[in-house]
Amino acid sequence: MKKTFFTSLMLCFMLGAAAQNEITRQRVIEDGGTGPYKAIMTEVTGLEAHTIIAPKDLSPFSAQHPLPVLVWGNGACSNSPFEHVKFLSEIASYGYLVLATGYIPMTDDWYQGPMSKSEQQIESIDWAYQQNADPASPYYQKIDLKHLCLAGMSCGGLQSLFNCADPRVSAVMICNSGLFNQQNAHQAVGGMPMPPKEKLTELHTPIIYILGGKTDIAYENGMDDFHRISHVPAYAANFPVGHGGTYGQPHGGEFAIVAKAWLDWQLKADAEGAKMFVGTDNGVSKREGWTLEKNQKAE
Repeated sequence: MKKTFFTSLMLCFMLGAAAQNEITRQRVIEDGGTGPYKAIMTEVTGLEAHTIIAPKDLSPFSAQHPLPVLVWGNGACSNSPFEHVKFLSEIASYGYLVLATGYIPMTDDWYQGPMSKSEQQIESIDWAYQQNADPASPYYQKIDLKHLCLAGMSCGGLQSLFNCADPRVSAVMICNSGLFNQQNAHQAVGGMPMPPKEKLTELHTPIIYILGGKTDIAYENGMDDFHRISHVPAYAANFPVGHGGTYGQPHGGEFAIVAKAWLDWQLKADAEGAKMFVGTDNGVSKREGWTLEKNQKAE
């Protein structure tokens, strides 16, 4: 009797866990990215107001070859990653689990709805941990929880800096963003997180700022952040395209190339990724239009 009860209890648990991961909507962006693992964008039950972008075929991944994690926050505090799906799909196609704040964009229309919240990034991290430990999850023991990058564009970058102290984070990537100071705080859009510059002291990982050059409205904030950081390795990469970056270009454009290299280096210890940033003869500086600055902690 006890064995039958236990078996029934386990079956109910597994069925309930499976129901939590039921795909409700899905979409392939462009051709699934240029990487070796064609990506698909999904929305699942149990993770409301989040979008998952990951390799469609998870069979190549295991505890020995797990997926590093990119947790992403959107520009304008949008509760949908509609502006960044080409960029994010491209990254996912190289073997990453991307967890983006907000509802899955099933069309290319602009999102119109309530703003996202910083806490949604923490929900993404929590979900990754739960899935990796759940035998009923397709991601069971396939997520590299030791290598997780917190990232975002504009407001999403502010959300990432708001959450940067989380000990589960191993790298930070801030795109077209930076913390406001007292002199320009009035320029912020209502609803944005507004941590003070002192928040930078809570960073405990390497960080990169990927900015759109001097015409980027976030340039001054981002570069001011960069120059204030001295206790962890910090990088500032600039490409003169303004605040909008290249996210909407095919496969995310130049921003995707530099972001992927950073992630490959920080989350996969990839030597080719490192070459893009290490030394004076680094690959980023060789790319037309790009500049790269580093602090004293950086290699």
